[in-house]
Amino acid sequence: MDIKLICALGVAAAATGLTVPLAIRLAPKLGAMDEPDERKVHSRPMPRLGGLAIFIGVWAGWLVAGAPAEWLGLLIGATLVFLWGLADDIRGLNPWIKLLGQILAAAIAAGNGVLFSFVGHPLHEGQVFPLDGLAFPLTVFWLVAVTNAVNLIDGLDGLAAGVGSIAGLTLAAAASLAGSAEGIGPALVISVCLLAFLPFNFHPARTFLGDCGSMFAGFFLAGASVLGVAKTATAVILLVPVVILGIPLFDTFFAILRRVHSRRHIFRPDREHLHHRLLIVGFSHRGAVLFIYAVSALLGLTAVLLTQLTLPQGLLLLAGVATLLFLAALRLGVIGKRWVSLKRHRAAEDVLRG
Repeated sequence: MDIKLICALGVAAAATGLTVPLAIRLAPKLGAMDEPDERKVHSRPMPRLGGLAIFIGVWAGWLVAGAPAEWLGLLIGATLVFLWGLADDIRGLNPWIKLLGQILAAAIAAGNGVLFSFVGHPLHEGQVFPLDGLAFPLTVFWLVAVTNAVNLIDGLDGLAAGVGSIAGLTLAAAASLAGSAEGIGPALVISVCLLAFLPFNFHPARTFLGDCGSMFAGFFLAGASVLGVAKTATAVILLVPVVILGIPLFDTFFAILRRVHSRRHIFRPDREHLHHRLLIVGFSHRGAVLFIYAVSALLGLTAVLLTQLTLPQGLLLLAGVATLLFLAALRLGVIGKRWVSLKRHRAAEDVLRG
């Protein structure tokens, strides 16, 4: 790591930490306040402009790093996502309009170098298949998917910021081990900004990331994964960003399946995300967040190990970790018969309360 990047990380963290109090004071003046309701776990209006501090920190880090050109496409796309999220935090946006804005931002980033250009051959290390016409739509899909996944897990104090920082640090480590230096800087910068924000956001939070922050962080993490590990020629590397971002991606995937199965609108929020389930089975607010941090760290370690394994070895490792997590989820009661029983009991209590 060169001295310029080290300075950039320090400036990014400092700029974020110093800007958070300003964002807290500015939020009520702009109307960027998160009001409590039956789905949310906070009980008083909360400022949701924390993403402004993350945004300023990342831009400051980029400038001090010498404005590296390889980050520019990612920064432009992430800035558009930030502005879209800011508009939603202040005025509220139709979900389809918000999605359209994310697709536009992803298309701009993909058109400016943030692009999956090939995949590694699964049987012959070092050989690649060019993606050609699939490169652009696959990249746009990935950027939009991760953006929304990180946005959806931002449901408990410190959850998205902590999981995002773990993901960013893991992406940087995986990129370094895979010999892909291009993604290290962006991954580290977003990580230190999220870590600098976390003291203001951990339970009990003084401020929230807001859509502007969670969407910006998600987009930046997705882009860093494209610039980093996803551009190496090893087939197993393609699994790395999916594993690193496993918590938000799989939580989002199951949320969509759940809503489609129950014939609800896919944009209609509910209280069945992983963090909600942990609260219902008995975890405290902090306990649920720390548990998800631990799972994210386990997935991160798994992803780092994947960079040193062949595809068959990597798939065997993933099968083992997936089995462990599945058994843990059954034991905790966040899936399976115990969850169904708890859910019915909770519904009965709600009816009795009227």
